[in-house]
Amino acid sequence: MTRPNRGTGLAGSSVVPYPHGGLGRHAHLPPGERLRVLLVEDDEGDAFLVGELLAETNSMIDLLVATSLSEARQRVTGVDCVLLDLGLPDAQGLDGLRQVLEMASGAAVCVLTGRSDEHLGIVAVAEGAQDYLVKGQVDGVLLTRALRYAVERKRADENARRLREVELRQAESARLERGLLPQPLMTTDQVAVHTFYRPGRHAALIGGDFYDVVQTRPDRVDLIVGDVCGHGVDEAALGVELRVAWRALVLAGVPDDEVLPALEQVLMSERRLQEIFATVATARLDLNQNRAVVRLAGHPPPLLLAGGEVAPVPAPGGLLLGVRPRPPVAYDLEFDTEDWSLLMYTDGLIEGRVGDSDDRLDVPGLNELLEEPASREVPLPELPAWLVGRAEQINGGPLADDVAMLLVSRGGGR
Repeated sequence: MTRPNRGTGLAGSSVVPYPHGGLGRHAHLPPGERLRVLLVEDDEGDAFLVGELLAETNSMIDLLVATSLSEARQRVTGVDCVLLDLGLPDAQGLDGLRQVLEMASGAAVCVLTGRSDEHLGIVAVAEGAQDYLVKGQVDGVLLTRALRYAVERKRADENARRLREVELRQAESARLERGLLPQPLMTTDQVAVHTFYRPGRHAALIGGDFYDVVQTRPDRVDLIVGDVCGHGVDEAALGVELRVAWRALVLAGVPDDEVLPALEQVLMSERRLQEIFATVATARLDLNQNRAVVRLAGHPPPLLLAGGEVAPVPAPGGLLLGVRPRPPVAYDLEFDTEDWSLLMYTDGLIEGRVGDSDDRLDVPGLNELLEEPASREVPLPELPAWLVGRAEQINGGPLADDVAMLLVSRGGGR
Protein backbone atom coordinates (compact mmCIF):
# COMPACT_ATOMS: atom_id res chain seq x y z
CA MET A 1 0.00 0.00 0.00
CA THR A 2 1.56 3.28 -1.09
CA ARG A 3 1.08 5.87 1.59
CA PRO A 4 -0.28 9.28 0.39
CA ASN A 5 0.92 12.61 1.64
CA ARG A 6 -0.03 13.53 5.17
CA GLY A 7 -2.10 16.57 6.01
CA THR A 8 -5.41 15.18 4.67
CA GLY A 9 -7.35 16.46 7.64
CA LEU A 10 -8.08 12.97 9.08
CA ALA A 11 -6.56 13.47 12.51
CA GLY A 12 -9.19 13.25 15.23
CA SER A 13 -11.96 12.53 12.71
CA SER A 14 -14.33 9.65 13.46
CA VAL A 15 -15.24 9.15 9.81
CA VAL A 16 -13.15 9.08 6.65
CA PRO A 17 -14.71 11.63 4.25
CA TYR A 18 -14.51 10.00 0.82
CA PRO A 19 -16.94 11.77 -1.53
CA HIS A 20 -16.66 9.13 -4.27
CA GLY A 21 -16.93 5.88 -2.39
CA GLY A 22 -16.42 4.76 1.16
CA LEU A 23 -18.87 7.00 3.00
CA GLY A 24 -22.23 8.48 2.28
CA ARG A 25 -25.41 6.58 1.39
CA HIS A 26 -26.21 6.29 -2.31
CA ALA A 27 -29.68 7.65 -3.07
CA HIS A 28 -30.62 4.59 -5.16
CA LEU A 29 -29.30 1.85 -2.84
CA PRO A 30 -31.48 0.32 -0.12
CA PRO A 31 -29.88 0.54 3.34
CA GLY A 32 -29.63 -3.24 3.62
CA GLU A 33 -27.22 -3.38 0.68
CA ARG A 34 -24.52 -1.40 2.46
CA LEU A 35 -22.03 -2.47 5.09
CA ARG A 36 -20.72 -0.45 7.99
CA VAL A 37 -17.02 -1.15 8.56
CA LEU A 38 -14.96 0.20 11.44
CA LEU A 39 -11.26 0.56 10.58
CA VAL A 40 -9.07 0.55 13.70
CA GLU A 41 -5.85 2.10 12.42
CA ASP A 42 -3.59 4.69 14.02
CA ASP A 43 -1.69 5.51 10.81
CA GLU A 44 -3.49 8.33 9.02
CA GLY A 45 -2.00 7.48 5.63
CA ASP A 46 -2.99 3.82 5.75
CA ALA A 47 -6.50 4.79 6.81
CA PHE A 48 -6.76 7.18 3.88
CA LEU A 49 -5.57 4.52 1.45
CA VAL A 50 -8.13 1.97 2.71
CA GLY A 51 -10.86 4.51 2.01
CA GLU A 52 -9.49 5.13 -1.47
CA LEU A 53 -9.38 1.41 -2.26
CA LEU A 54 -13.01 1.05 -1.25
CA ALA A 55 -14.01 4.16 -3.18
CA GLU A 56 -12.39 2.87 -6.38
CA THR A 57 -14.69 -0.16 -6.46
CA ASN A 58 -17.93 1.64 -5.55
CA SER A 59 -18.01 -0.84 -2.67
CA MET A 60 -21.21 0.36 -0.97
CA ILE A 61 -19.30 0.32 2.32
CA ASP A 62 -19.57 3.07 4.92
CA LEU A 63 -16.16 3.39 6.54
CA LEU A 64 -15.62 4.65 10.08
CA VAL A 65 -12.16 5.13 11.56
CA ALA A 66 -10.89 4.78 15.11
CA THR A 67 -7.24 5.39 15.97
CA SER A 68 -7.15 3.27 19.13
CA LEU A 69 -9.00 0.45 20.85
CA SER A 70 -10.51 2.81 23.40
CA GLU A 71 -11.88 4.94 20.58
CA ALA A 72 -13.10 1.83 18.74
CA ARG A 73 -14.98 0.69 21.84
CA GLN A 74 -17.11 3.83 21.63
CA ARG A 75 -17.87 3.44 17.90
CA VAL A 76 -18.27 -0.31 17.42
CA THR A 77 -22.02 -0.37 18.00
CA GLY A 78 -23.94 -1.19 14.83
CA VAL A 79 -20.98 -2.05 12.59
CA ASP A 80 -20.97 -5.16 10.41
CA CYS A 81 -17.21 -5.64 10.34
CA VAL A 82 -14.09 -4.43 12.15
CA LEU A 83 -10.90 -4.05 10.11
CA LEU A 84 -8.10 -4.17 12.65
CA ASP A 85 -4.45 -3.20 12.56
CA LEU A 86 -2.38 -5.24 15.04
CA GLY A 87 -0.10 -2.34 15.98
CA LEU A 88 -2.08 0.21 17.99
CA PRO A 89 -1.06 2.68 20.71
CA ASP A 90 -3.05 0.83 23.39
CA ALA A 91 -2.81 -2.78 22.15
CA GLN A 92 -0.32 -4.86 20.24
CA GLY A 93 -0.65 -8.11 18.31
CA LEU A 94 -3.13 -10.78 19.32
CA ASP A 95 -4.00 -9.01 22.55
CA GLY A 96 -5.68 -6.27 20.52
CA LEU A 97 -7.50 -8.87 18.44
CA ARG A 98 -8.84 -10.60 21.54
CA GLN A 99 -10.13 -7.31 22.91
CA VAL A 100 -11.86 -6.46 19.64
CA LEU A 101 -13.45 -9.92 19.44
CA GLU A 102 -14.82 -9.40 22.93
CA MET A 103 -16.17 -5.90 22.32
CA ALA A 104 -17.60 -6.64 18.86
CA SER A 105 -19.13 -10.06 19.41
CA GLY A 106 -21.80 -9.53 16.76
CA ALA A 107 -19.50 -8.18 14.04
CA ALA A 108 -17.04 -9.88 11.73
CA VAL A 109 -13.37 -9.09 12.40
CA CYS A 110 -10.64 -8.94 9.76
CA VAL A 111 -6.99 -8.30 10.52
CA LEU A 112 -5.20 -5.82 8.22
CA THR A 113 -1.55 -5.57 9.09
CA GLY A 114 1.84 -4.84 7.58
CA ARG A 115 3.25 -8.11 8.91
CA SER A 116 3.39 -10.82 6.27
CA ASP A 117 3.49 -13.64 8.79
CA GLU A 118 1.65 -16.80 7.79
CA HIS A 119 1.84 -18.28 11.27
CA LEU A 120 0.40 -15.11 12.81
CA GLY A 121 -2.41 -15.21 10.26
CA ILE A 122 -3.28 -18.80 11.18
CA VAL A 123 -3.27 -17.96 14.88
CA ALA A 124 -5.41 -14.86 14.28
CA VAL A 125 -8.04 -16.88 12.43
CA ALA A 126 -7.89 -19.56 15.13
CA GLU A 127 -8.54 -16.85 17.72
CA GLY A 128 -11.74 -15.89 15.91
CA ALA A 129 -10.86 -13.48 13.09
CA GLN A 130 -12.68 -14.10 9.81
CA ASP A 131 -9.67 -13.18 7.63
CA TYR A 132 -6.03 -12.00 7.70
CA LEU A 133 -5.02 -9.38 5.13
CA VAL A 134 -1.57 -7.94 4.51
CA LYS A 135 -1.11 -4.29 3.54
CA GLY A 136 0.28 -3.94 0.06
CA GLN A 137 -1.10 -7.32 -1.05
CA VAL A 138 -4.73 -6.32 -1.55
CA ASP A 139 -6.40 -4.01 -4.01
CA GLY A 140 -9.86 -2.49 -3.82
CA VAL A 141 -11.65 -5.49 -5.34
CA LEU A 142 -9.94 -8.01 -3.04
CA LEU A 143 -10.49 -5.83 0.03
CA THR A 144 -14.18 -5.34 -0.72
CA ARG A 145 -14.65 -9.04 -1.40
CA ALA A 146 -12.79 -10.00 1.78
CA LEU A 147 -14.96 -7.71 3.89
CA ARG A 148 -18.22 -8.97 2.41
CA TYR A 149 -17.15 -12.62 2.66
CA ALA A 150 -16.11 -12.03 6.27
CA VAL A 151 -19.53 -10.60 7.12
CA GLU A 152 -21.29 -13.54 5.46
CA ARG A 153 -19.06 -16.04 7.26
CA LYS A 154 -19.82 -14.34 10.56
CA ARG A 155 -23.53 -14.51 9.85
CA ALA A 156 -23.22 -18.16 8.90
CA ASP A 157 -21.31 -18.85 12.10
CA GLU A 158 -23.96 -17.04 14.13
CA ASN A 159 -26.74 -18.98 12.40
CA ALA A 160 -24.92 -22.25 13.07
CA ARG A 161 -24.44 -21.27 16.70
CA ARG A 162 -28.11 -20.38 17.11
CA LEU A 163 -29.12 -23.64 15.43
CA ARG A 164 -26.87 -25.55 17.79
CA GLU A 165 -28.40 -23.75 20.77
CA VAL A 166 -31.87 -24.66 19.54
CA GLU A 167 -30.82 -28.29 19.12
CA LEU A 168 -29.36 -28.34 22.63
CA ARG A 169 -32.54 -26.80 24.06
CA GLN A 170 -34.64 -29.34 22.21
CA ALA A 171 -32.50 -32.20 23.51
CA GLU A 172 -32.68 -30.75 27.02
CA SER A 173 -36.45 -30.37 26.74
CA ALA A 174 -36.74 -33.95 25.52
CA ARG A 175 -34.80 -35.21 28.53
CA LEU A 176 -36.89 -33.13 30.91
CA GLU A 177 -40.07 -34.21 29.17
CA ARG A 178 -39.17 -37.85 29.69
CA GLY A 179 -38.68 -37.06 33.38
CA LEU A 180 -41.99 -35.20 33.62
CA LEU A 181 -44.01 -37.74 31.67
CA PRO A 182 -42.97 -41.28 32.64
CA GLN A 183 -44.52 -44.58 31.71
CA PRO A 184 -47.19 -45.64 34.26
CA LEU A 185 -45.79 -48.10 36.77
CA MET A 186 -48.69 -50.54 36.89
CA THR A 187 -49.54 -54.12 35.95
CA THR A 188 -53.25 -54.41 36.70
CA ASP A 189 -55.80 -54.81 33.93
CA GLN A 190 -58.73 -53.74 36.10
CA VAL A 191 -58.24 -50.14 35.01
CA ALA A 192 -56.75 -48.52 31.90
CA VAL A 193 -54.72 -45.32 31.99
CA HIS A 194 -54.45 -42.98 29.02
CA THR A 195 -51.90 -40.14 29.21
CA PHE A 196 -51.58 -36.94 27.21
CA TYR A 197 -49.17 -34.02 27.09
CA ARG A 198 -48.87 -31.02 24.77
CA PRO A 199 -46.47 -28.08 25.24
CA GLY A 200 -47.81 -24.53 25.11
CA ARG A 201 -47.02 -22.11 22.30
CA HIS A 202 -44.58 -19.84 24.21
CA ALA A 203 -41.13 -20.14 22.58
CA ALA A 204 -41.36 -23.94 22.52
CA LEU A 205 -40.32 -23.99 26.15
CA ILE A 206 -41.37 -26.96 28.19
CA GLY A 207 -43.24 -26.10 31.35
CA GLY A 208 -43.52 -27.69 34.75
CA ASP A 209 -46.61 -29.86 34.12
CA PHE A 210 -46.14 -33.48 35.22
CA TYR A 211 -48.04 -36.67 35.94
CA ASP A 212 -47.32 -40.16 37.25
CA VAL A 213 -49.08 -43.45 37.96
CA VAL A 214 -47.83 -46.01 40.48
CA GLN A 215 -49.36 -49.34 41.52
CA THR A 216 -48.14 -50.41 44.97
CA ARG A 217 -50.51 -53.35 45.55
CA PRO A 218 -52.73 -55.49 43.33
CA ASP A 219 -55.75 -53.47 44.51
CA ARG A 220 -54.20 -50.00 44.84
CA VAL A 221 -53.14 -47.46 42.22
CA ASP A 222 -51.88 -43.93 42.96
CA LEU A 223 -52.11 -41.08 40.47
CA ILE A 224 -50.82 -37.50 40.45
CA VAL A 225 -51.11 -34.54 38.09
CA GLY A 226 -49.18 -31.38 38.94
CA ASP A 227 -48.10 -28.02 37.60
CA VAL A 228 -45.14 -25.88 38.67
CA CYS A 229 -45.79 -22.20 37.94
CA GLY A 230 -43.72 -20.74 35.11
CA HIS A 231 -42.04 -22.10 32.01
CA GLY A 232 -38.48 -23.01 31.23
CA VAL A 233 -35.72 -25.33 32.23
CA ASP A 234 -35.73 -24.46 35.94
CA GLU A 235 -39.48 -25.02 36.30
CA ALA A 236 -39.35 -28.24 34.29
CA ALA A 237 -36.45 -29.53 36.37
CA LEU A 238 -38.37 -28.74 39.55
CA GLY A 239 -41.37 -30.58 38.14
CA VAL A 240 -39.18 -33.62 37.52
CA GLU A 241 -37.92 -33.47 41.10
CA LEU A 242 -41.44 -33.31 42.48
CA ARG A 243 -42.64 -36.21 40.35
CA VAL A 244 -39.68 -38.39 41.32
CA ALA A 245 -40.07 -37.45 44.98
CA TRP A 246 -43.79 -38.31 44.88
CA ARG A 247 -43.09 -41.70 43.30
CA ALA A 248 -40.42 -42.43 45.92
CA LEU A 249 -42.76 -41.45 48.77
CA VAL A 250 -45.55 -43.64 47.45
CA LEU A 251 -43.30 -46.64 46.83
CA ALA A 252 -41.79 -46.22 50.32
CA GLY A 253 -45.25 -46.59 51.86
CA VAL A 254 -45.37 -43.14 53.46
CA PRO A 255 -48.81 -42.61 55.05
CA ASP A 256 -51.31 -40.92 52.74
CA ASP A 257 -51.68 -37.73 54.77
CA GLU A 258 -47.91 -37.21 54.86
CA VAL A 259 -47.13 -37.53 51.14
CA LEU A 260 -48.12 -34.05 49.95
CA PRO A 261 -46.63 -32.25 52.99
CA ALA A 262 -43.34 -34.06 52.28
CA LEU A 263 -43.64 -33.08 48.61
CA GLU A 264 -44.12 -29.47 49.68
CA GLN A 265 -40.90 -29.63 51.69
CA VAL A 266 -39.06 -30.76 48.56
CA LEU A 267 -40.58 -27.86 46.60
CA MET A 268 -39.63 -25.26 49.20
CA SER A 269 -36.05 -26.51 49.49
CA GLU A 270 -35.41 -26.86 45.75
CA ARG A 271 -37.16 -23.84 44.24
CA ARG A 272 -34.90 -20.98 43.10
CA LEU A 273 -37.36 -18.24 44.13
CA GLN A 274 -39.76 -18.06 47.04
CA GLU A 275 -42.51 -17.03 44.63
CA ILE A 276 -42.43 -20.43 42.93
CA PHE A 277 -45.40 -22.65 43.82
CA ALA A 278 -47.06 -25.79 42.50
CA THR A 279 -50.56 -27.18 42.27
CA VAL A 280 -51.27 -30.92 42.44
CA ALA A 281 -54.17 -33.33 42.37
CA THR A 282 -53.74 -36.87 43.64
CA ALA A 283 -56.03 -39.88 43.68
CA ARG A 284 -55.55 -43.21 45.41
CA LEU A 285 -57.72 -45.91 43.84
CA ASP A 286 -58.94 -48.86 45.91
CA LEU A 287 -59.90 -51.31 43.19
CA ASN A 288 -61.43 -53.90 45.52
CA GLN A 289 -63.70 -51.34 47.18
CA ASN A 290 -64.31 -49.43 43.91
CA ARG A 291 -63.54 -46.11 45.56
CA ALA A 292 -60.89 -43.40 45.57
CA VAL A 293 -59.40 -40.82 47.89
CA VAL A 294 -58.82 -37.46 46.16
CA ARG A 295 -56.64 -34.65 47.48
CA LEU A 296 -56.28 -31.22 45.87
CA ALA A 297 -53.65 -28.58 46.55
CA GLY A 298 -54.82 -25.53 44.59
CA HIS A 299 -55.49 -27.71 41.55
CA PRO A 300 -58.67 -27.92 39.44
CA PRO A 301 -60.85 -30.89 40.40
CA PRO A 302 -60.91 -34.14 38.42
CA LEU A 303 -64.03 -34.87 36.37
CA LEU A 304 -65.95 -38.09 36.89
CA LEU A 305 -67.61 -39.74 33.91
CA ALA A 306 -70.12 -42.37 35.00
CA GLY A 307 -73.70 -43.42 34.23
CA GLY A 308 -73.78 -41.23 31.13
CA GLU A 309 -73.14 -38.11 33.21
CA VAL A 310 -70.15 -35.84 33.88
CA ALA A 311 -69.45 -34.00 37.14
CA PRO A 312 -66.48 -32.41 38.93
CA VAL A 313 -65.29 -34.29 41.99
CA PRO A 314 -66.34 -32.01 44.91
CA ALA A 315 -63.03 -32.29 46.77
CA PRO A 316 -61.88 -29.27 48.83
CA GLY A 317 -59.56 -27.07 46.77
CA GLY A 318 -56.78 -26.78 49.35
CA LEU A 319 -53.81 -24.39 49.28
CA LEU A 320 -51.08 -24.17 46.68
CA LEU A 321 -47.93 -26.06 47.58
CA GLY A 322 -45.22 -23.65 48.68
CA VAL A 323 -47.48 -20.85 49.93
CA ARG A 324 -48.49 -21.77 53.44
CA PRO A 325 -47.88 -25.40 54.41
CA ARG A 326 -51.10 -27.15 55.33
CA PRO A 327 -52.11 -30.76 54.52
CA PRO A 328 -54.87 -31.03 51.87
CA VAL A 329 -58.19 -32.42 53.04
CA ALA A 330 -58.92 -35.94 51.79
CA TYR A 331 -62.17 -36.53 49.92
CA ASP A 332 -63.67 -40.04 49.70
CA LEU A 333 -65.10 -40.75 46.25
CA GLU A 334 -67.44 -43.72 45.93
CA PHE A 335 -68.00 -45.11 42.42
CA ASP A 336 -71.63 -46.22 42.04
CA THR A 337 -70.91 -48.33 38.98
CA GLU A 338 -68.18 -50.54 37.54
CA ASP A 339 -68.08 -48.34 34.42
CA TRP A 340 -66.41 -45.02 35.09
CA SER A 341 -63.58 -42.71 34.10
CA LEU A 342 -61.68 -40.13 36.13
CA LEU A 343 -60.11 -37.27 34.16
CA MET A 344 -57.20 -35.44 35.84
CA TYR A 345 -55.67 -32.46 34.00
CA THR A 346 -53.60 -29.30 34.38
CA ASP A 347 -55.12 -25.83 34.12
CA GLY A 348 -53.67 -25.21 30.66
CA LEU A 349 -56.69 -27.12 29.34
CA ILE A 350 -59.26 -24.78 30.89
CA GLU A 351 -57.51 -21.39 30.71
CA GLY A 352 -58.23 -20.82 27.03
CA ARG A 353 -60.69 -18.07 26.13
CA VAL A 354 -64.23 -18.57 24.90
CA GLY A 355 -64.32 -16.89 21.48
CA ASP A 356 -63.55 -13.17 21.51
CA SER A 357 -64.69 -12.67 25.09
CA ASP A 358 -62.57 -12.46 28.19
CA ASP A 359 -64.30 -15.51 29.67
CA ARG A 360 -62.25 -18.65 30.24
CA LEU A 361 -63.36 -22.19 29.46
CA ASP A 362 -62.83 -23.17 33.12
CA VAL A 363 -64.18 -26.32 34.77
CA PRO A 364 -67.86 -25.77 33.82
CA GLY A 365 -66.88 -25.32 30.16
CA LEU A 366 -64.79 -28.49 30.20
CA ASN A 367 -67.72 -30.28 31.80
CA GLU A 368 -69.95 -29.11 28.95
CA LEU A 369 -67.48 -30.37 26.35
CA LEU A 370 -67.61 -33.83 27.88
CA GLU A 371 -71.41 -33.69 27.86
CA GLU A 372 -71.53 -33.01 24.13
CA PRO A 373 -72.99 -35.93 22.17
CA ALA A 374 -69.91 -35.93 19.93
CA SER A 375 -67.63 -36.63 22.90
CA ARG A 376 -69.48 -39.85 23.65
CA GLU A 377 -68.53 -41.16 20.22
CA VAL A 378 -64.80 -40.60 20.83
CA PRO A 379 -62.88 -43.71 21.98
CA LEU A 380 -61.48 -43.21 25.48
CA PRO A 381 -57.80 -43.37 24.39
CA GLU A 382 -58.50 -40.47 21.98
CA LEU A 383 -60.64 -38.42 24.34
CA PRO A 384 -57.83 -36.23 25.83
CA ALA A 385 -56.60 -35.17 22.38
CA TRP A 386 -60.20 -34.51 21.31
CA LEU A 387 -60.73 -32.27 24.33
CA VAL A 388 -57.63 -30.23 23.49
CA GLY A 389 -58.81 -29.88 19.90
CA ARG A 390 -62.20 -28.59 21.01
CA ALA A 391 -60.64 -26.23 23.55
CA GLU A 392 -58.41 -24.80 20.81
CA GLN A 393 -61.41 -24.33 18.50
CA ILE A 394 -63.22 -22.38 21.21
CA ASN A 395 -60.03 -20.43 22.02
CA GLY A 396 -59.57 -19.50 18.37
CA GLY A 397 -56.01 -20.87 18.27
CA PRO A 398 -53.41 -22.89 20.17
CA LEU A 399 -53.62 -22.95 23.94
CA ALA A 400 -51.02 -20.74 25.60
CA ASP A 401 -50.15 -23.06 28.46
CA ASP A 402 -48.97 -26.66 28.59
CA VAL A 403 -51.60 -29.36 28.97
CA ALA A 404 -51.08 -32.67 30.79
CA MET A 405 -53.86 -35.21 31.34
CA LEU A 406 -54.46 -38.58 32.96
CA LEU A 407 -57.61 -40.48 32.06
CA VAL A 408 -58.10 -43.61 34.17
CA SER A 409 -61.03 -45.84 33.22
CA ARG A 410 -62.75 -48.95 34.51
CA GLY A 411 -65.14 -51.15 32.56
CA GLY A 412 -66.86 -49.23 29.77
CA GLY A 413 -65.44 -46.01 31.11
CA ARG A 414 -68.63 -43.88 31.17
